[in-house]
Amino acid sequence: MQPFAGRAAVAGIGMTPLSRQSGRTELELAVEACRAACADAGIGPRDVDAMLSYHMNDSAPVVQVARALGIERLGWHNDIAGGGTQAASILGDAAMLVHAGLARNILIFRALNGRSGKRMNTVSTGPQERFTYGLAGPIPLFALAATRYLHDTGLTEEHLHAVVAQSRDNAKTNPRALRREPLELADYLARPYVCTPLRTADCCQETDGACALLVSGVLDGPRIQAVVRGGGPGCSSMDRSPDVSAIFSAYVAPMLWEASGMRPSDVDVALPYDAYSWLVPRQLEDFGLVERADLGAYLLERRHAWVNPHGGLLSEGYVHGLNNVAQGVRELRAGEREVALVTGFGGSYGSAALLTR
Repeated sequence: MQPFAGRAAVAGIGMTPLSRQSGRTELELAVEACRAACADAGIGPRDVDAMLSYHMNDSAPVVQVARALGIERLGWHNDIAGGGTQAASILGDAAMLVHAGLARNILIFRALNGRSGKRMNTVSTGPQERFTYGLAGPIPLFALAATRYLHDTGLTEEHLHAVVAQSRDNAKTNPRALRREPLELADYLARPYVCTPLRTADCCQETDGACALLVSGVLDGPRIQAVVRGGGPGCSSMDRSPDVSAIFSAYVAPMLWEASGMRPSDVDVALPYDAYSWLVPRQLEDFGLVERADLGAYLLERRHAWVNPHGGLLSEGYVHGLNNVAQGVRELRAGEREVALVTGFGGSYGSAALLTR
């Protein structure tokens, strides 16, 4: 067990409407989501004594958001440089603050104009572009990894369609979701490729919006039971990787089960970071939720309906994964689920957390 296990709770969640053209600044979006998270927790912004955010130079700094919220005496605060890898591990940062006695109520937010402003599909993949010809951005990088994964597992475009189509089905009752229409196989196959084997439908939404969480050591809510972060050579470092399809979950899954003392069978709702369709079966396999030999039938029979029940990043929208964490909180609050798995993806590096009711 980690020393902070169960010490902190996600007591409030808040989101702005998701769109492709917000017409608002990242600061305005962040403030709205933060106010909503505080109200959901039953406190005012001035009861907040710490703030955390993650970004890729595309958001509002925490001190500006704190000022706009009227927080005059801000304690521990941090703008964390990074993207999807932070979606789960930022819960660990907050829980450690509670455990150390450095804060009681911590606001976490992610705000971006990811469609009308700085778009993620233009972000550099980093130094590995020098080593692997043609990787000009994240989609070609992870498409190459997807090609290898499909080859190794025997999964096909029909299985990728099953992932995306189920996310649409899950999103159809979610009023926040940008994509709620059914997606038949013929329609999926007619979608253009971005970079084979990934079609436009296989890639997550580009979204304007904000999401916020209020993590507290004194208020009630789903508990932060375990958080891990790590990675290794894989699809983010293909020049020195023994397996270019190995994403973060191949490395952090064993760490998560060891840190939590729990087992895959304890998880009854999974909210994996689904930036690309193939990441869903890869994470189901790595976290021990589905055996590789069973993946094909599992997907085609739509037995993964319990995964990202709100539609995930593929269908609800893209707030850099924090909206999936918020949905994990909703699922546990509803009372029918006991343990939620949430993850953060950044290629070979990432994070995972278990929330408990």
